[in-house]
Amino acid sequence: MLGVLALIFFVMSWWMRCYTNHDESVQVEKYIGMRADDAVGKIRSKGFRYVFSDSIFLVDKEPGIVLDQNPHPLARVKERRTIYLTISKSTPDEVNLPGLIGNYDYEQYVKKLKLLGIKARVRERSFDNKLEENTILHFYLGDKKITDDNLREGVKVPMGSVLDFVVSTRTGGSLTVPDLICMKYSEAEFIITSSNLTIGTVNEDDSVFDRDNAYVWKQEPAFAPGITMRIGEQMTVYLTQKVPEGCGQ
Repeated sequence: MLGVLALIFFVMSWWMRCYTNHDESVQVEKYIGMRADDAVGKIRSKGFRYVFSDSIFLVDKEPGIVLDQNPHPLARVKERRTIYLTISKSTPDEVNLPGLIGNYDYEQYVKKLKLLGIKARVRERSFDNKLEENTILHFYLGDKKITDDNLREGVKVPMGSVLDFVVSTRTGGSLTVPDLICMKYSEAEFIITSSNLTIGTVNEDDSVFDRDNAYVWKQEPAFAPGITMRIGEQMTVYLTQKVPEGCGQ
């Protein structure tokens, strides 16, 4: 009887070791940064299973990229283990815009927007000597004007949206129209904004493929000695990719 029991115990132990792959493990590769279909192919080749456990929208991130995994890279697990993947998605989530009550400062509000994946830029500066510099007056999502009252009621926008702000300036008066002809757009943009002017329409011809390095060949208002414009006014520029005629290299 003792011999039979020992044999049964040996057989059961051997079967359990085979069934559970006792003391056998496989190292998990790093799938983060891969395209989802490539990661799935590697997971299957290792004898693992997989589950897409979550998807997240990230601004400027290509959809279908593995953002996180569980178990983590280099972990040792048994075959047939399930690998849980988090991937990037193409459809942006909508987020609630924060209110302005208690803080109308543009720079502070932009910091809050950045945490939500929202971009911001100044469309216009409006002179007001009673308000602090860069106080938010209102802003736009596309052509839709958004006011403080709208924010109190609640406004949702897709992550990655760009908001155009109208802010106050305490600097009044006028200044000389800058000469932007022959400048690259990145240089012209700096001159315009540092002069307390704003960029209006940017017109690109068919040759433009790199806006920052395209050249200004026309501007409105046009430059001429003695011509001035009010602070906060908009300038319109026309771009072409090649150096315009009459401009030095």
